[in-house]
Amino acid sequence: MYLKNLHLATYISNENTPKVLKELIIAIQAYFEAHQFIKKHKLWKWIIIPGVLYAILFFVGMYFFGQTANDFLAWLKGLLQGTLNSINSELLGFFVTMGSLLLWLMMMLFYFSLFKYFFLIVGSPVFAYLSEKTEAIMEGKDYPFSFAQLLKDIVRGIKIAARNALWQTVYVFAILILSFVPVVGWFTPILAILIECYYYGFSMLDYSLERHKKTTSESIFFVGNHKGLAIGNGMVFYIMHIVPIVGWILAPAYAVIAATLSVYPLKKGEGKR
Repeated sequence: MYLKNLHLATYISNENTPKVLKELIIAIQAYFEAHQFIKKHKLWKWIIIPGVLYAILFFVGMYFFGQTANDFLAWLKGLLQGTLNSINSELLGFFVTMGSLLLWLMMMLFYFSLFKYFFLIVGSPVFAYLSEKTEAIMEGKDYPFSFAQLLKDIVRGIKIAARNALWQTVYVFAILILSFVPVVGWFTPILAILIECYYYGFSMLDYSLERHKKTTSESIFFVGNHKGLAIGNGMVFYIMHIVPIVGWILAPAYAVIAATLSVYPLKKGEGKR
């Protein structure tokens, strides 16, 4: 059921539809497929346990970092207050208020980015196992457990997560500087979120790509050619955080299973060519 639906969505879609849009739809659909997949194959224990740990760390971390961000903005505002009072411009005050809000959002996104990759590294054994188990069920095969292969998957996951965290941090800092530019800076949170979605989805897709013997450079090339899958996977992951507790618990494991489901038809298609 899962493979068939995704296969049709990939290869029978209207040819006039942009590739990125089609892949975004596939990635979003994969989350619904992942939910049915988890229920059918009773994978809840691999979802709930790491999910609860993630939710606790996420809440505690966001609370304390949010307080730190507020203190920093209060200090910055106090530093500029004299200048603002001397100019006494309502328009300038509006721009400062908007800039403060955008800066706060960018700081929170930056923290979320670091936290997300930290958990990707810590949770890599579970994510690697879930990706492998998902594909084994889809193919109707029972892959024997291999500690050596699992260790290899974990090391690869950590390397990819570290690489993506580095590049994403570079881009986020560049966007952070851009956020100080009036008007133009108002759109920087959207750009930052898209970059976040892409790199998180990349990390999720790579668990499946590594298992099919793709090198790191080949994985980078593959995801670069299927940006919609990565962005769509990361986008739903972020949206799930809107739902407190339940969304936080389900988001990480759903993301890796959805990534495995969405990339599988493309890998099979490439294998036939």
